Amino acid sequence: MATTELMVPVIICGGAGSRLWPASRESFPKQFIALLGEESMFQKTLARVRGPLFAEPVIVTHADFRFLVASQMMQMGMQGALLLEPARRDSGPAIAAAAAFVEARHPGACMIVLPSDHLVLDEPGFLAAVAKADGAARSGRIVTFGMVPDHPATGYGYIQPGEATGEGVHSVARFVEKPDAATAERYIRDGYVWNSGMFLFRSDAFLAELEGFEPEMVAAAKAAVSGAEEDLGFVRLDAEAFGRAPKKSIDYALMERTERASVVPASFGWSDVGNWSSVHAASPKDAAGNATSGEVALVDSRNNYVQTTGPLTVLIGVENLVVIVENDAVMVAHRDKAEAVKGAFEQLKTQGHRSVSASLRVYRPWGYYQTLDLGGRYQVKRILVDPGQKLSLQSHHHRAEHWVVVQGTALVTRDTEELLLRENESVYLPLGCVHRLVNPGKIPLEIVEVQSGSYLGEDDIVRYEDVYKRV
Repeated sequence: MATTELMVPVIICGGAGSRLWPASRESFPKQFIALLGEESMFQKTLARVRGPLFAEPVIVTHADFRFLVASQMMQMGMQGALLLEPARRDSGPAIAAAAAFVEARHPGACMIVLPSDHLVLDEPGFLAAVAKADGAARSGRIVTFGMVPDHPATGYGYIQPGEATGEGVHSVARFVEKPDAATAERYIRDGYVWNSGMFLFRSDAFLAELEGFEPEMVAAAKAAVSGAEEDLGFVRLDAEAFGRAPKKSIDYALMERTERASVVPASFGWSDVGNWSSVHAASPKDAAGNATSGEVALVDSRNNYVQTTGPLTVLIGVENLVVIVENDAVMVAHRDKAEAVKGAFEQLKTQGHRSVSASLRVYRPWGYYQTLDLGGRYQVKRILVDPGQKLSLQSHHHRAEHWVVVQGTALVTRDTEELLLRENESVYLPLGCVHRLVNPGKIPLEIVEVQSGSYLGEDDIVRYEDVYKRV
């Protein structure tokens, strides 16, 4: 099949929120966090593929993240196709479904597949590596990008480049798993590169090659795309078909088996930001090697990473620590033990601790709310509604609410009334009344909500009308 000049970015946007806990949670994994600067890792990835070389992106994500993805894309002024996985089946089926989707719309298009949560500091270097890989991909090769190591990392898989097949392009001699420290040092001496999990290939060539090894996966991906339904601008892959795909990573499903694999060794300031020590390494530091975010004071302290989204955090006479302070959780670790955060996360999850799944700030399709205070019969929330968005028309069986507008303009439905409220104005919503909150303005609407009643759970919501089709 003839190729086209399109290069379609495919961004894989999943994640469990475990390695950068407590800043990341299951409902808000690291790709959505502004770890390094004002933009989230997902937004930085979007920015990397915004330009004349690229078509509109295809985002593969879970339904739980769909409104977060859409909101962060809107903030960037970007549009694209959002494919919703009905179940997590690892990277193999996710990329296969994206390839089937791209192939159905742009036959033979080149796809650049990127994780949503990786850091690239040298964007011109990234584009130069893409240019090197482009010719090999258009000739039918399955190209991956290998990062030239700057230290013997044990947390990455490695690739042994084979013979040169073009300028900056090599065949792949072999893929190897994460090594121990001594083996990692040997790999660096022998010219191995880190396996970055980024790929460039033609959609038709990829599907044909994968079909030779995983015919069930390709059949399931194609069926999931052909049976997909559009819902509020999202593309919901067919659940039954997608569920038939074997659960495998793209490395196991294809890359370690194909003879069509190529690798482009590159150095463009890449990191998968896989733990808090990696965040420290990528952050600007003071003269003592400390990196901070939020309101932090340091006295006689060196080589620490400190991040707080809430209270002032003070360190005195310590070094090589990671200190993460959220409103509902504090984590302190030695930087050398940053990999153990995932284990702590899993332990908390086994214990059923709420902090692994959600934080005090909860994102909704219209914006977010954050709990400020909670008592036996009252709860105080900060609610932010994005411009043009609206909450569902709803009522509550067990609570009344009082809304105070802090910023913006609120259009409030209260039973048969419609009220337009501006800053410093308020409204009382008695128990049982049918109400709705709308932001008709051009700036975010911020209100403080005081709830009072015998039960304050989020499941005490009766929805009568909802533009987001929730029940």
